[in-house]
Amino acid sequence: MKSFFKYVLATITGIGIVVFLCLVLLVGFVINAVEQMGSSKDADVPAKAILYVSLNHEITERTSENPLEGLNVPGYGEMKSLGLNDILSRIAAAKGDDRIKGIYLNPTYVNTGMASLKEIRDALVDFKSSGKFIVAYSDTYTQKAYYLASVADKIYLNPEGSLEFKGLSSSVAFMKEALDKLGVEMQVVKVGTYKSAIEPFILNEMSAANREQMNSYLQRMYGSFLSNIAKARNISVDSLRHIADQYLIRNAEDAVKYKFVDGRLYKDELLTELKKRIDIDEKKDIPTVSLLDYVGTVNKEQTGDRIAVVYAYGEIVDGEGNDDNIGGDKFSRELRKLRKDDRVKAVVLRVNSPGGSALASDIIAREVELTKKVKPIVVSMGDYAASGGYYISALADSIFAEEETLTGSIGVFGLIPNFQGLLNNKLGVHIDEVKTGHFSDLMTSPDRPLTGEERAIIQTEVNRVYETFMGKVSSGRKLSIAAVDSIGQGRVWTGSQALENGLVDKVGDLDRAVRAAATKAKLKDYKLMYYPAVKDPFASIWGTSKEKIKMWMLDDELGDYRQYINQLRTVVKSSGIQARIPYLVEIR
Repeated sequence: MKSFFKYVLATITGIGIVVFLCLVLLVGFVINAVEQMGSSKDADVPAKAILYVSLNHEITERTSENPLEGLNVPGYGEMKSLGLNDILSRIAAAKGDDRIKGIYLNPTYVNTGMASLKEIRDALVDFKSSGKFIVAYSDTYTQKAYYLASVADKIYLNPEGSLEFKGLSSSVAFMKEALDKLGVEMQVVKVGTYKSAIEPFILNEMSAANREQMNSYLQRMYGSFLSNIAKARNISVDSLRHIADQYLIRNAEDAVKYKFVDGRLYKDELLTELKKRIDIDEKKDIPTVSLLDYVGTVNKEQTGDRIAVVYAYGEIVDGEGNDDNIGGDKFSRELRKLRKDDRVKAVVLRVNSPGGSALASDIIAREVELTKKVKPIVVSMGDYAASGGYYISALADSIFAEEETLTGSIGVFGLIPNFQGLLNNKLGVHIDEVKTGHFSDLMTSPDRPLTGEERAIIQTEVNRVYETFMGKVSSGRKLSIAAVDSIGQGRVWTGSQALENGLVDKVGDLDRAVRAAATKAKLKDYKLMYYPAVKDPFASIWGTSKEKIKMWMLDDELGDYRQYINQLRTVVKSSGIQARIPYLVEIR
């Protein structure tokens, strides 16, 4: 009886704790939701205001509607963040806002790709054309942060701070030895000398071909990186290379010496400088508004016919997918609706994807091709539009990419894990089966290697998909199959290299792609409509809570190493033939 009451009391206590936590969460949820609704309107911007821009958060392609953001709820973000779309639109709005006198740029790290970084940098350059100032200050500048800050009229650094400038690097984690120890063999079937997506699972270092392509696009990105800084700071590219190669900037004094910054200031000295710029009394507080809260409006009333901007970001997957990837069925249906909608006169497909399922890519590409027959469709590429990302782009009327975009990777592969060593030798698990046909267990038996006959069948299909892929590119880009093959073979190109070899038409951002679509549709006045429609944030939260919390727990335990687990998880879960970039390239 004593044990019975103990368990009853424990159960009641547990239920009470859960109810209490739910009530706390609900109250926070409602408060934050109200704040979110309020923030959809323009923040209260005082006169002579300075726009505060830090960007020290993850930058996605498009701002997500998240009422729990900033509440420190596991999986839903500890701080507010903006997508690239809102960052660019808000900077553009601030340019013409008479209340905004300048920007205080305070970056430390900027968590985004090089192409997105360049788009933000270009927006800041455009802001300066209004005659308004930008002042940059930080305790620590990473290389990406400094690249952004280099546009400023004045750049300051904490006297005991640091500025990183040592050249770009990119690394790949190889898992073959770890898989060998586990008794897992990754069986590869591929087309493409440079199709190195499978290398991390079958090698312990880069192949010569992969090292060649990585060095090629990294050097091209580095050239653009140095050129833009050189122009902004009036330092020669050769001098910048020397400074980086010799690692000459090691402290704040060095940064001043080599003219990377204009002075060493403590925060109070910076505030005095900002007050002088907006001509307010030293004793008064600086009127500021954060980019996170500022909305503003660009002085252009959108009227007339519609141009649809379709955001396709994340991996390309079969079926519907979710908010973080590109479902073949979902996006083909979205394009089909827009193709049949007479109110929509042109479509801009914004692609930021490393690729994925070859089947889903082909399904989407079909709708791009059909849309092209009835109205203009223009592609704008973000950080990535490679392999499957290029597959869905190739048939558009025209393609715009940033110089730093990673694209191409025209090649396909299949990766079939063999767990025989793990199951039989490590765990003592053996699988037996009966079957009705010779190939009934093809790619379904996890504890044996492929036979030569089975491998030949899969290779034939991989070859066929590659031929189809090349055919789409040949048709869309008006290149011969031989020409496509010569720049294909899985090789990754930067946007500027892709322009040279005919894979893209222009170097430019999303705004330029929109203007090109309007020209092709012969539109002078138009309004932009964005797709897919943003889901109701409450429905989205309940629909993805389990996955978000799992990812939060994984991130909490593994930190930066989570990407390698996710990479292996993605490959193991992938089914069918893949058109995927080798790996997400992180430039540091």
